[in-house]
Formats: sequence, structure tokens, C-alpha cells
Amino acid sequence: MWNEVYVEESLKDHPRIHSILSKINKSPIMIPKYDDLWGRSKKPYLQKRDSLNLFLARKVGQLLKLAPDAYGTAGDPHYYFIHAYNCIYECQYCYLQGYFNSPDIVLFINHEEIIAEMEKTLLIHPGKRVWFHAGEFSDSLALTHLTGELDLYHDFCKRHPEAYIELRTKSVNTRELEKLAPLPNLIVSFSLSPESMAKRIDLKTPGTGGRIRAMKSLFDKGFKIAAHFDPIIYEDAFKERYEELLLSMKSFNSSLEYLSLGVVRFTKDVYREMERNYPDSVIHTGPMIKSFDGKVRYHRPMRMWMMNSIKELSITHGIPSEKIYLCMEEHA
Repeated sequence: MWNEVYVEESLKDHPRIHSILSKINKSPIMIPKYDDLWGRSKKPYLQKRDSLNLFLARKVGQLLKLAPDAYGTAGDPHYYFIHAYNCIYECQYCYLQGYFNSPDIVLFINHEEIIAEMEKTLLIHPGKRVWFHAGEFSDSLALTHLTGELDLYHDFCKRHPEAYIELRTKSVNTRELEKLAPLPNLIVSFSLSPESMAKRIDLKTPGTGGRIRAMKSLFDKGFKIAAHFDPIIYEDAFKERYEELLLSMKSFNSSLEYLSLGVVRFTKDVYREMERNYPDSVIHTGPMIKSFDGKVRYHRPMRMWMMNSIKELSITHGIPSEKIYLCMEEHA
């Protein structure tokens, strides 16, 4: 699937590099630093359909980022860690299309340094549960058969029961995860849309039915699972479609660790890029305005009506009210 594979010269002897390259079976091109080439000039987002390059690199600088308010469950500090840039999937609402200059994938291999930073972060929150989220800049499971880092984060969770890791995903690539034992502080969360909507906007991803089967498989093996109904996109029958979705999840609804609800939203730059890339998208059927945080989204009465409608449906279908939160909304 890779047009070219680039490796930072300083990493050429790193065992994780050798492991990844052995699975790709493609001769790499050595470069001094990945960002000498990656993102230096604008590469159209949709070029990923025909030409996708892979960069293997060391992440320097900020390894963790403090998550914004209402990113996760209330009352705990939330961070996300940066293990990769960009995604093999193509979701029409993806903010990465207006965030980076290139859709090419960067996989960072210095996971030990990321984990060391996570351990430092735990020290500044003594006695508190601290969340670390993967999946903000790249799907957390889609390439794990290639990258092979899950055991490191699994070990971190075993050593630090006060630390919670969330793996956010749309992938059904769970085989590496299933080699590990379930842990109470390792949560696998799946982003879900009704099947009919996912077919229109979640391009190149596993279908909703496949994701739900993956959730059920993990749940049956003892893993903690969660769900994100995000982004919610308006259509006339959105309540009926979400009821169908909840019915398909009935075997584990009551056991979800949490459910987040969030409407479709964009920064100004990403919205402009999305309009250019997907001019006929169903996303354009709803009225968008500039909201309280500068993001482009439905006006507050509309989005609160939509989220509260789905929250009521979710409670009816067995998800406890206290486990549902509204994502990226100002406090009521």
C-alpha cells in the first residue's frame, strides 16, 4: 500500500525499524529528518487515494498534549499521546485534511520516551486517575500489526493502575490487542455511526457492523469497551437510524464504560478544506454557524436537541445516564 518508505538515518539500526521493514518488504529511502520532506510542500489530502508514503521517525518535542475541556469523562485530567500522524482511512469530516500539509503517514517509534513522559505526568497528579488517549492524530489500532507497540502500553497500565489508556479506533484490526490480557484500565473505544451514514462518510473504513462485531469479540474476551457516537450528522431520520444502531449493540450496551455524543464540527480551515474535497457530502445538508469555540457546527439549540434525543434513546436501550457525556461542548 506504500508508494515510498522513508526512514530517519539515525534510526536505521533500531530493532523496531527492522521489524516494521520486514513486514513491509520494501526498500527504504534514508533521510536526515522526516520533516525535512514530510509536509514541506502542500500535498492534496485526496492524493492519499493514489499515492501514500510512509515515514518512520522519532517524535521530538511535545510527546503528550493536554486534551481540551469535555474531551473525556469529567473530573479527571486527560491527555493524548502522539504515536503517529495521519490515517489510512478517509472520513469526510476528518480534521486532519486541514491540519497537516500532507496525508502521508508518519509512524513514531520512540514509544519508550512517550511512556516516560506519561510516567512524569502521573507525578503531577498524585492520587488522581489520569487518562491518556491514543487516536487523536491517527487510528490507534489500524496499523498495530505493523508497529507492534501495544505490549509496551499494556505493561505501563499494569504498572500504573491509576493511569487509564483509551485506544480510540474505527478499525477491526484487533489481533495484536487480543494477544494481551484484558486490564481494567485499558479501554478500547469505537467511533460509530449508523450503517447508512457510515457508508456515505466513513470511506475506506470497516463498516459499522464489522466494528460492532469487533466490540462484541473484545467484550466477550473481557476487554473494557466504550463507544463514541461522534460525529452525529443531521438527517431527517437520524433518531430512527440511531435506534437501529443501539439495537445492534444490545448485548453490551449496559456494560459500556462510557458513551460520548458529539455533533459534526470543524475549525474554519478544515471546513473550507472539506467543502473543497467533498462538495456533495451529506454533511452539507445541515445549517452550520461559527460556534462558541470558533468551530463551525450546528447552532446550539439544534445540536443539544440532537444529542439529548440520542441520549434518551441510549438510556432506553440500557446505557446508564451517568456513563453518557457530551463531547466538546461548553458546560451547561
